Amino acid sequence: MAEETKKTRKKSSRSKSSSRRGGKSSRHRQSRGFPRWLKAVLLLAAVAALAVLLYVGYCFATLPDIEKAVSRTRQPSTTVIAENGQEIKTFGNVYSEVITPSELPPYVVDAVISTEDRRFYKHFGFDVISFTRAMVTNLIKGRYAQGGSTITQQVAKNLFLTSEKSIKRKVQELLMAFWLESRFSKEQILTLYLNRVYMGSGTYGIEAAAQKYFQKSSRDLNMLEGAVIAGLLKAPARYNPAADETRARERAAVVLQNMVNTAIITPAQKEKALKMPLGAQIHDDMEGGRYFADWVYAEVNAYIGERENDINVYTTLDKHLQKAAETALRQVVFANAEDKKVTNGAVVVLDMSGAVKAMAGGINYERSQFNRATQALRQPGSAFKTFVYLTALEEGWDTDDEVDDYPLAIGKWKPTNAGGKYYGRVTLAEAFVRSLNPATVDLSTRLDRKEIIALAHKMGITTPIDDTPAMVLGSSAVKVLDMAVAYLTVANGGYAAWPYTITEIYTRDGYPVYTRLHDDEDRPRILDDNTVEEMTEMMADVIAEGTGKRARLPFFAAGKTGTSQDNRDAWFVGFTDRYVAAVWLGNDDNSPMKGVSGGNLPAEIWKKVMLAAEREE
Repeated sequence: MAEETKKTRKKSSRSKSSSRRGGKSSRHRQSRGFPRWLKAVLLLAAVAALAVLLYVGYCFATLPDIEKAVSRTRQPSTTVIAENGQEIKTFGNVYSEVITPSELPPYVVDAVISTEDRRFYKHFGFDVISFTRAMVTNLIKGRYAQGGSTITQQVAKNLFLTSEKSIKRKVQELLMAFWLESRFSKEQILTLYLNRVYMGSGTYGIEAAAQKYFQKSSRDLNMLEGAVIAGLLKAPARYNPAADETRARERAAVVLQNMVNTAIITPAQKEKALKMPLGAQIHDDMEGGRYFADWVYAEVNAYIGERENDINVYTTLDKHLQKAAETALRQVVFANAEDKKVTNGAVVVLDMSGAVKAMAGGINYERSQFNRATQALRQPGSAFKTFVYLTALEEGWDTDDEVDDYPLAIGKWKPTNAGGKYYGRVTLAEAFVRSLNPATVDLSTRLDRKEIIALAHKMGITTPIDDTPAMVLGSSAVKVLDMAVAYLTVANGGYAAWPYTITEIYTRDGYPVYTRLHDDEDRPRILDDNTVEEMTEMMADVIAEGTGKRARLPFFAAGKTGTSQDNRDAWFVGFTDRYVAAVWLGNDDNSPMKGVSGGNLPAEIWKKVMLAAEREE
C-alpha cells in the first residue's frame, strides 16, 4: 500500500511537472506570434492606406467635368495695332489652327520631347524614373531645381485643371494623366499639348507662337526656331524671343544640346542650327507704345461693349514719332540722372484733330507699367499760367496792359520770381514771356479765379483745381495728357479737340465692329479769334526770347515752360503748325531735382520730338 501510494504521488508529481512544462511550452508558442507593437504598426498602416484610398476617391469624385473643361471659355484676344499696321501689343489669349505632330518638321517634335519629356513614348503618364531623378536633384540642391512632370501630366493640368499648387491638384493631375493615357494615343496627347500649351505673349499653341515670333507657320520652322519654341516652354516669360532674343537663343542652345545628348542630332548639326536665322522678326523696342496699348485696351469695351470674338484695334500711334519721343526722353534722363537727380518723365504728342500720335509713359515699361502720361498727377507750375492770361484776354485785357511785379504777400504766402528779382510795372506780354510770378498773381487778383478754373476745365483739364491764390502758379496737380489737350485748344484756333486713339476695330476674321466718324464740325469754340491770336504770339515769344529758348526751332513754334516748387516738376508744353506736345520730368517719389526747370531739359526733349516730326515729312 505504501509503495502504491508513493508511485501514485510520483505519477502525480510527474503529471504536474509535465503540466507545468506544457504550460510553459504553450506560452512560448504564443510568444512566437505578432508582437503588440507590430500589430499597432500594421493597424496604423491599414488606416493610413484606407485614408489614402478615400482621399484619392475624393479627388477622383471631384475631378472637373471633362466636357466643360474642354469647352472652357477663354479671354478673347485684343491686338492693338499702330498707324502703320505694326502690332504693338496683344491682350488675352491667342489660339490658332490645330497642328498635328505629323505636320511639323521632325526636329521640332524631337526638340520638344528631348527637353520636356524624354521618356514620353515609354511611360504610362507618370515617369517614375524622371520623378525620382528630379526629387534626388532637388534634395541635393536644397531647392526646386528640376521638375518631373510628363507631357501627359502637363496636358492634364493645362486642359482640365488649374495651376493651383496643392496635393489635391497633384493627385487629380495624376488621375487625369492615367485617364488620358488610357483613352488617347501618344500622338493624340502630343497634339493636345502642342496646341494648348502657353507659349508667351498671350499665345497658346505652336502655330500661334510661330506666327507671333517668326511670322511663319509652324510647319516651316527651321531647327533653331524649333529649339526656341521648345525652350520657351519651361518659362514663356523668361525665354520669350520677342522680349529677349539673346536669352531665347541661349535657351535654344541648351535644347539643341539635349538633342545631341539623346543622339537625335550630331554636334555638327547643332552648330549649323545655331547659325540659322530666326524668322522675319519685327520686334521693335516700343516700350512707350506698350503704355499706349495698355491705355487703349482699358478703353476698348467703352467702344464696343463686352464681346467673345478676337479683335484687332487700329490706332493713331505713329511709329516714327513714338520712337522719337521714347529716344529723346530716355537720352535726356539717362544723361542727367546722376548730376540733375532726375529719374523719370513722360511725353504726349497729339495732332490737330486730337489723335494721340505718341505716348511715352515713363523711361522703362518693364520696371514700371504706371503710365505717367495718363495716370500721374503733377504740379504744372508756370505752365498753368496760360489759363490765367487766356482768362484775362477773354475778359478784354490787352497784351499791352500793365500789371505789377513787386514783392507782395497774401497772408503768409509771398510769391517770388525764380531769380529773386522784380521787374516793376510790366505788360501782360512781358509778364508771360518772362514767366513772372508776382505779376501773374497781381493779374489774378483782378480776375475771378472761378473763371480761370472753369476755362481750364473747358479746355481739357479733368482733375480738380483748388480755388486758392497759389492755384494761378500751378499748385494744383494735373495730368500730362490733359495739358497737351488744353494747349491744343489754342493750337486749333480756339476750338476744343478731345484726344482719341482708336480709328477702327475689326474682328479677327475681318468683320468691322467700329469706325471712327470725323466730327470736326461739331467742335465747340472755347476761345475767340483775337484771344487765340494774342496768346499764340506771346507763346511764340516764350520760345523766341523768353524762358523757352532751348525749344527754338527753324520753323514756327509756340509754348510755355513750367517748374513747380523746389524743382519737383519741370514742364514744357507747346505746339507747331502740325503737332502739340507736352513734356514732364520729375521723380516718382516727388523728390526735388537739381537745377531742372521747364526751360532746360523738358524744352530740349520737346525740340527733339518736334524736329523728328518735321523730318518725317
